[in-house]
Amino acid sequence: MTLEDLRILVAACEVGSMSSLARELQRTQSSVSQHIARLEAELGIRLFERHARGIQPTAAGKVLKDFALEGLDAIEVGLQRVRALQHGESDTVTITTGGTTVRHFMRQAVVRFRKEHPKVNLRFLPANSTRRCFEILRLSQADLGFVTTGEPVRGINEKPIAKQRLFLLTTKSDPLSRRRKLRLQDLQGIRYLGLAGGTTHHSAIEQAALQRGVELKAEVAFDDFDTAKLFVELGLGQAIVPAVHAYNFERSGGSVQAVLIADLPPVSIGWAFRHWHHLSPAAREFVAIANQEIGKLHNVPGLELAAAIR
Repeated sequence: MTLEDLRILVAACEVGSMSSLARELQRTQSSVSQHIARLEAELGIRLFERHARGIQPTAAGKVLKDFALEGLDAIEVGLQRVRALQHGESDTVTITTGGTTVRHFMRQAVVRFRKEHPKVNLRFLPANSTRRCFEILRLSQADLGFVTTGEPVRGINEKPIAKQRLFLLTTKSDPLSRRRKLRLQDLQGIRYLGLAGGTTHHSAIEQAALQRGVELKAEVAFDDFDTAKLFVELGLGQAIVPAVHAYNFERSGGSVQAVLIADLPPVSIGWAFRHWHHLSPAAREFVAIANQEIGKLHNVPGLELAAAIR
């Protein structure tokens, strides 16, 4: 039994498919399967049930996975700190999130953290969806993710910090911009600009609209909300954006206006990580500072902060 055997076991439990895991790790499926076969042979018990849709851990597989995950995460943290000591390196905190999150949520936190902890390196890994952030966390390529929360994922824990209402972003010349609030039915027939498929934001809007008999089919797709603002300014259509983005877009001036969509449910946002107690002190300190700075956004219309950071 090796550490790599246990790493493969944990990843297989979380992914649920040997072929998908092999692609994620850029290995052959047979090489991945050999790790599981070695564990099963050594323990004398089946760790997975194979079926048409993939694999599912047995009771023994779940037990081993839970204990292996705790140990592997602790070992990884320890190795990182030993390497830092060995090479005289500073601590590094790596965060994965959407491309514009730093601008809209973390700008002041980054400035403050770097001032208070000048020897700690901050790294950001952009990801275009919450799902991709989870993949990066699962592969231990980042310490923290700042994501849309609420969708349970095996092996990932979350700390929600706020809920954001959703707003229609349109030009000031659009008749809809004169309304105090809108309903989804009011959006029937607009030239909808939508986030690229596969994002939690995209799915939430699409599902809510269909439940109310409204089809929002994106004529133009964008990768981030800053690009959405540009497209709206260029007259390409209207987009749906979260509260903080809507607030910042309006404050920046220009030709855009944001109007609350009353019957769209709010979107929850927050931190994602493997295990809180395995995070470095520097990572936990960054979360604390970021939460304090985000707490200063209490005056943003449509943003409801969690009690812990108000």
